[in-house]
Amino acid sequence: MRSDALNLTAAGAARPEGDQGRFADGFRILQGKHEYVTYLEHSSIRIWPSDVASHYDSHVHSAVEIILPHRGESVYHLPDQTYRVKAGQVLIVPSLCPHTLTESADTLRYLILFEPNAFYNLQDMATVNAMVQRPIYLREENEATKPISELLHKTVECYFSREGMWNTMCYSYLLQVYALLGRDYLQKAVPDAPKVRRSIDPELMNSAMTYISEHYMHELPLEEVAAFTGFSKYYFSRVFKEFAGVSFTEYLTVKRVNAAANLLIHSDKPIRDVVDEAGFGSIATFNRIFRSYKHCTPTQFRTIYGAASIRNL
Repeated sequence: MRSDALNLTAAGAARPEGDQGRFADGFRILQGKHEYVTYLEHSSIRIWPSDVASHYDSHVHSAVEIILPHRGESVYHLPDQTYRVKAGQVLIVPSLCPHTLTESADTLRYLILFEPNAFYNLQDMATVNAMVQRPIYLREENEATKPISELLHKTVECYFSREGMWNTMCYSYLLQVYALLGRDYLQKAVPDAPKVRRSIDPELMNSAMTYISEHYMHELPLEEVAAFTGFSKYYFSRVFKEFAGVSFTEYLTVKRVNAAANLLIHSDKPIRDVVDEAGFGSIATFNRIFRSYKHCTPTQFRTIYGAASIRNL
């Protein structure tokens, strides 16, 4: 098989008889070590229950992965260390983090995968951005573990209920998870995490982010946003990175990539229109940047995640 071909395999450890590509609740699509998580139409969250032995070789995906064990042990091999996650614990694997997962026959767990794009427009999420880019391992003794586990169980219940607005309700619980992490856990658990200087006015920086959200689809140089805040471009560049955890250029690029991804999924607009509406200067630039973030071409991304393809699952 060519290295750029998409390999369609079962999402679960065991494939059902008579259909070598279909799992009970969708597909697992692989291109090399990159996995493209497939979602139901009008959703961007997928929950896989499992009570069988399984092993997933090292892979990455744009989705955040949360393991919620009920019985047994789920073993994750990540670049920094190995995590043996048991009942009463939670492990959050950040987007694009390589990981291997092995589970024994006595394991019972829920695997929650979701696209974090919806969080990016929330201004105060920028202040914990750097911290949520690393694995978060919640043990039984952590104060945050119990309330977060309860929220995750509500997410699972909501997902399988398929009641009206279930995708939005699931995200409301996940947002509460990250709010708890940011408020009560991350600052304590990650002592070396970057802290915003008191001299930076959060209201002013949030206004700058709002300005970016309203103008990212046009040419938007650093100087323009700096002038909006009343700072020089050099000072603004420095304090923006302190506040957001990423540079102005990176923040703007991610904003545009996510806008393009949403257009590719939820519309049938030509690529040229997507390029314009997302604020990219040319198709060539768009293709290069989009592929560097999503690990596939815009056309492949639309094929995988577009509503028409999900309806065919």
